[in-house]
Amino acid sequence: MASEIDDTDARILTVLQKQGRISNADLAEKVNLSASACHRRVARLERDQIIRDYVALLDPRKVDRPTTVFVEITLSGQADEVLDAFEREVRLIPEVLECHLMAGTADYLLKVVAADTEDFARIHRRSLARLPGVAQMQSSFALRTVFKTTALPV
Repeated sequence: MASEIDDTDARILTVLQKQGRISNADLAEKVNLSASACHRRVARLERDQIIRDYVALLDPRKVDRPTTVFVEITLSGQADEVLDAFEREVRLIPEVLECHLMAGTADYLLKVVAADTEDFARIHRRSLARLPGVAQMQSSFALRTVFKTTALPV
């Protein structure tokens, strides 16, 4: 069951999505609450798993992963066993940041990061091409990231 998110919760979530390491005192000031009331709200948002986790977002260029490739995958069949086997194995590829089951022409859309085109060719050959049930793959290289966010509108 989903928790109710009021305007104050939304302000807290908006700030935390952009500044996850902000102190409770600074957060409380930004959202116009007392520190104790702010702490209680954040604890409830965590307990209700509206806030799932806190992470460090890395600069892909500084960790030698500046190339983003979107890979459309069509499977050989739609049986649960085929889908389950694919989903189980694709999770094990560290360069795959996202995997989405799609409606449309492709069955899955993957977001893959690589050092460069040669590195992607290695990932493709050693990992993606070996995924179970794959009938077809189409890769599109991102030329430039216009904008990117992890913040959900609340």
